[in-house]
Amino acid sequence: MADMVRAVVQTGPRQIEMREYPRPVIGPEDGALLRVEACGICGSDVEQYKGAMGTRGLPMIPGHEPLGIIEEISEQTARRWGVSAGDRVAVEILIPCRSCDRCLAGRYMNCKNRIGSHGGGNPPERADMLTGGYAEYIQLHPNSIVHPMRNDIPAEIAVMYNPLGAGVRWALEYGGVHLGSSVLVLGAGQRGLAAILASRYVGAGLIIATGLTRDAKKLELAREFGADHTINVEEEDTVTRVRELTGGEGVDVVLDLTPMAQQPIIDAINAVRWGGTIVLAGLKGHKDIPIPTDMLINKALTVKGAFSVDANGYTNAIRLIESGKFPLEKMQTHKYGLDDVEHAIKLLAGEIPGEDGIHVAIMPGL
Repeated sequence: MADMVRAVVQTGPRQIEMREYPRPVIGPEDGALLRVEACGICGSDVEQYKGAMGTRGLPMIPGHEPLGIIEEISEQTARRWGVSAGDRVAVEILIPCRSCDRCLAGRYMNCKNRIGSHGGGNPPERADMLTGGYAEYIQLHPNSIVHPMRNDIPAEIAVMYNPLGAGVRWALEYGGVHLGSSVLVLGAGQRGLAAILASRYVGAGLIIATGLTRDAKKLELAREFGADHTINVEEEDTVTRVRELTGGEGVDVVLDLTPMAQQPIIDAINAVRWGGTIVLAGLKGHKDIPIPTDMLINKALTVKGAFSVDANGYTNAIRLIESGKFPLEKMQTHKYGLDDVEHAIKLLAGEIPGEDGIHVAIMPGL
């Protein structure tokens, strides 16, 4: 095993470089050393790369969706996690304290004293905090949360656990989608497609998905995954079309999964039925967005912010992946090695002419 570990570091907006760090040594009080098989690129990684999320925390090693093989692990951590060296695990983003009132109540995603995170918030100068997934190896803290996965599933498919977990949780848990529900999914990216798949799985009665002209392939896949209708928002008015499809009533649930765009929030308020639910999961770069609060009141709407994924969401996503029931390989469009991270991010951002990415994975072994 090499003594040095290669990792991709973002130093500023649109500034990425390769660095090397000493390979972490796992002691009896430490967590584990993970050999990264794959790490998915999230839409928030794209916005972070562009600088839309601000520069706080830079420089940093990105990559908060790592999947890999445990190469070294302390005895106490092995007992805590129930895994051994050689096991494949999916890694959750946040590293909670596991002892504050929020953690003890199961709300560890909002931990008061979080130790750190995988893929952000940890200065790359600290080799002992080599935690971002765009690296050959990452060090897992004893408080990291991992989920075992089967080794026989291709890594580029298994690594979809995060976007699938988000889509499942946001649609079913936050949105309350169930048998017969009508659903509008704003945005046909990875998580939008996952939400469509989850909604169809539980028997939603009507599923509508939106996208841009450049999202034609995504909208085609949305229909294959279960959407009854798709809307190109550059050619049709979303609200008008939704009302046509629902007899003027609007839909039961709207999921806004679009990054940075403000109009989808207004569309959501206008497209949802009286007493319906809106789930907001698309980050807008800390922008102030005017919202017609009178409509929220007069339509008796429930609006929920959906933050990340929890253990239940990951577990459901892993079960979905391991079931082999869905053509997830159609979501997985590209995979790249560490030397091509910047190209991969630009591709997912739609900045590479002639190429259209849906799920893009970084695989250090390539």
